[in-house]
Amino acid sequence: MTDKGIAASPRGDNTHLKRWITGLLALPLVFYMIGPAPGWLFMFFIFAVAVLATEECYRILTPDLPPVLRICVHISTAFFFAAVFLRQLMVLPFFIMLWAALPMTYLMFARPRHDPQQTAMMGRNTLATVYVVMPLVMIAAIRMMPQGHFWLFFLLAVIVATDTGAFYCGRTFGRHKLYEAVSPKKTWEGAVGGTILAVFVAALFYRFFRLAGLWSSLTIALAISVSGQIGDLVESIIKRHHGVKDSGSMLPGHGGILDRIDSILFSAPVLYLFLVFM
Repeated sequence: MTDKGIAASPRGDNTHLKRWITGLLALPLVFYMIGPAPGWLFMFFIFAVAVLATEECYRILTPDLPPVLRICVHISTAFFFAAVFLRQLMVLPFFIMLWAALPMTYLMFARPRHDPQQTAMMGRNTLATVYVVMPLVMIAAIRMMPQGHFWLFFLLAVIVATDTGAFYCGRTFGRHKLYEAVSPKKTWEGAVGGTILAVFVAALFYRFFRLAGLWSSLTIALAISVSGQIGDLVESIIKRHHGVKDSGSMLPGHGGILDRIDSILFSAPVLYLFLVFM
């Protein structure tokens, strides 16, 4: 998400144009995957996103992580997604445990020296996996629920509305910094504008699809919008801690995969919890 409270430079306008072009080009793929794509293909697509985003997170948090350990973690992640697809939920705790046990065991044997940085590497490895993979698994689980396709479109529409509203309201009306220590360009005006547009989009969804009651739709949209903005700030502070501007360069105008899904990583669990108890 991007929100500017100052006039955009020509370079900024060029980046903004690239964002729109990339988004429009990706739209048919996203629409197909969420909508008519077979379940196994959607699951593979989300798994691929999880691997790419986890790799970006590794490059930020622990770039010296041994490749063999990365491969082992990705393999366990593949089994995790397969278990969800096959609805073998009882084995999921085992694969979650592997995300911690694999780096701990490997580093114990491969690097037995007494160094507190080894423990920090273990922690960052597990953090990267849980931070990225678990929310994306919830995305896959949502699609398997009744009307799951529509709920995922709802989630993306609310996130995009929040992003768009925050950008334009922040650039037009932004005066008061939201959290300058984390993201100097974000403003309260942008955050509020993004949330208002997100709630408006949720009202439109209610008008045409009636996925839930009006107040439930507006409430979950509000929660998704706020949690998504928190997720965006969290990724910003992680990058700031490690002196990184973008998580990658795969998506022109957006940066990396992680830069594009940072809001979803915090908002998807909110929607998942809502649907489980709705």
